Amino acid sequence: MEESVYKVIEIIGTSKNSWEEAAKNAVETAAKTVHDLRVAEIKELDMRIENGKVVAYRAKVNVSFKYHD
Repeated sequence: MEESVYKVIEIIGTSKNSWEEAAKNAVETAAKTVHDLRVAEIKELDMRIENGKVVAYRAKVNVSFKYHD
């Protein structure tokens, strides 16, 4: 097996519809500039509330990507 090195970063995605969409938005947006993403792990879910109503879902996600020579 080839030896590899990975970096883990934390990103936060938002959505007006769901936590799943918030996480997907985070990963797909990060993938535009961070290459070779490997694993995404949901670390925390929360909601933004205004006037007693949920206005946004947020997903804190750790993603890893592989370093290349």
